[in-house]
Amino acid sequence: MISSKVLLENGVPESKVAMVLRSWASVLVADPPLFKNAVEEVKELRFHPNKTTFVIAVCAKLSRNSLWERKIYLYKKWGWSEKIVVSAFKKHPWCMLASEDKIEAMMEFFVNRLGWESMVLAKYPALILMSLEKRVIPRAFVLKFLRSKGLIKDGNSAVPFLVSENKFVKKYVNFFEEEASQLLKLYEEKRARVHSLGKRMSIVNKFGQTVCVHKKEKQKEQA
Repeated sequence: MISSKVLLENGVPESKVAMVLRSWASVLVADPPLFKNAVEEVKELRFHPNKTTFVIAVCAKLSRNSLWERKIYLYKKWGWSEKIVVSAFKKHPWCMLASEDKIEAMMEFFVNRLGWESMVLAKYPALILMSLEKRVIPRAFVLKFLRSKGLIKDGNSAVPFLVSENKFVKKYVNFFEEEASQLLKLYEEKRARVHSLGKRMSIVNKFGQTVCVHKKEKQKEQA
């Protein structure tokens, strides 16, 4: 297969090529000139062929040009420049594989509901791929509770959303001994409730409340 050969010739390990065959086989049957062009563009952005991000970036670049441009336009709508979009793409190329609905929902929640600057998401584009229902909303709920009690400072740090589940529970739930049992109960209830609703609906409204807007389909997300 020409596409596999192109990747190997450009230093992509066989294990990464095999990964593409397993997960994105359709990418390897792309028009050879288009595929080679995508590889060259990714190389120009200084992605390292030994890393998984190289092949992810190639997959993103091979999306329809109109779709790529629409996503750039969407990020610009939230205040990013094209240069910032490219910078975010280099950090986390998956951000250009997210659906337009997913991008819009995450920006809406972080910017309009939590009051963050959109540049925080440009700095940490991995946030865009996280599950709003299973991860972001429940954690934001815990952080809001802790701030209301004066136990943590106000701010829009991305760290609480980026750490693993175990680390989050340890640092933001169990650490506060007097409130730990209540916090854990609230956190688990919020996760269960929002996840249950998220199977059927898109949840976007005032933080701490929900308004349900039916969606035609729900994209798979990172938990």
